[in-house]
Amino acid sequence: MARLAENQYGKSRVRLLKVIKNGAQHEVREWTVGVYLRGDFERHFVTGDNAGMMATDTMKNTVYSVAKESSALTMEDYALDLARLLSERNPQVGHVHVTVEEKMWIRIKAQGERHDSAFIQRGPDVATADLSYTPAKAGADAVAVVASGVKGLVILKTSRSAFSGFKRDRWTTLPETADRLFGTEATIAWVYSEPKEDYAAVRARLMDTLLTTFAGHDSLSVQQTLFQMAEDALAVEPGISEITLAMPNRHNNLVDLSRFGQENANEIFVPTDEPHGQIQARVVR
Repeated sequence: MARLAENQYGKSRVRLLKVIKNGAQHEVREWTVGVYLRGDFERHFVTGDNAGMMATDTMKNTVYSVAKESSALTMEDYALDLARLLSERNPQVGHVHVTVEEKMWIRIKAQGERHDSAFIQRGPDVATADLSYTPAKAGADAVAVVASGVKGLVILKTSRSAFSGFKRDRWTTLPETADRLFGTEATIAWVYSEPKEDYAAVRARLMDTLLTTFAGHDSLSVQQTLFQMAEDALAVEPGISEITLAMPNRHNNLVDLSRFGQENANEIFVPTDEPHGQIQARVVR
């Protein structure tokens, strides 16, 4: 006999743009929100009894309403406000999972000054937030686990990168090199020890540290540089407990110009990202 083992339902890819007005000076937040609920929903799945079920369209509307009422300036604080409201109004919910991605807008610089209300979108990277929220029940306190990060972070260094000494067998064709391009499209996420941080300030410090390490590290492999980035991030920010980095190769293949009588001293390449190496690690204290 079949039985329901696990379940969840929710609303994905709810897009919103919020304008925060501080007098004449405005800020823009563009978020893509996902909301997912777990709880006492067995009868909804098994018998089709929809009594008490929150429609996913209602979740969408709640995303917009909370965005209007919340004073949160960061994705993480907004996600906490949204999760708390959803759990308070739906006692059958045992767990709320909220994901947010942010496209970053910055004020246009015109005549040496940042314009108050005209913006340009930065990219292709997007900031991310992930909240796992268990409401208080039966004497237990509410538990919130907050992770922040970035995905689609395209970075490249044209020096201080090597790869040699790796295993060789009958299928190995890759030459060793002491001078190669190192490119990746990184996905990074860090977990907060307590959900009480100044999320914007932590993000700024961590991103500065991660990029500084990537740029300055004498890399013997993607793996080594990935770990050094993680180690430096944990050292600079005591409020995070772990960090995960995924750094797939974005290869740049050297073009053979010798048939044209030209020397190519690591100057002309063909960019490619398929197939690519996939390097990933979770680093903890």
